[in-house]
Amino acid sequence: MDYFAHETAVIDTDCIIGKGTKIWHFSHIMSHSIIGENCNIGQNVVVSPEVILGNNVKVQNNVSIYTGVICEDDVFLGPSMVFTNVINPRSAINRKNEYQKTLVKKGTTIGANATIVCGNNIGEFAFIGAGAVVTKEVLPYALVVGNPSKQIGWVSEFGHTLKFNEDGFAICKESGEKYQLKNNRLTKIL
Repeated sequence: MDYFAHETAVIDTDCIIGKGTKIWHFSHIMSHSIIGENCNIGQNVVVSPEVILGNNVKVQNNVSIYTGVICEDDVFLGPSMVFTNVINPRSAINRKNEYQKTLVKKGTTIGANATIVCGNNIGEFAFIGAGAVVTKEVLPYALVVGNPSKQIGWVSEFGHTLKFNEDGFAICKESGEKYQLKNNRLTKIL
């Protein structure tokens, strides 16, 4: 094994787990899931069948990642956040054939206790505030909060709020990165 798994972790067969990944207490990695390199899977995490996590994904304690979720590289999933995979679940009705996909793009942060309703993709480097309930697509670099979540600003790749001049340009004070806001789309200027 090129990864670490605590003795209380349960790892089903047919999983792919990358080098340098750590899986902590009482977590369950279910069959046919793929976890990249250098990930950290916290305590009491469920990774359902066929979930895909990229490299350097950080999953905090008590997170549920259900079938249909794909997280690209460098995603942060805060404590007790949850994904859903069925829009209208009922205990007495089997809807496994209705699972919806959710794509979380590179560098996104999802705060503690947030809920991501299935079928809503999250753009790269977006920042979902703690406790937010995401019910629609989130733009790249968007800062969203609340229930239902609403965009209240833009963040840099370093996770800092951006302030724009009258021409739609912003510089991240902490990193020096430059951004342009045009037609409600944020792009990083190289």
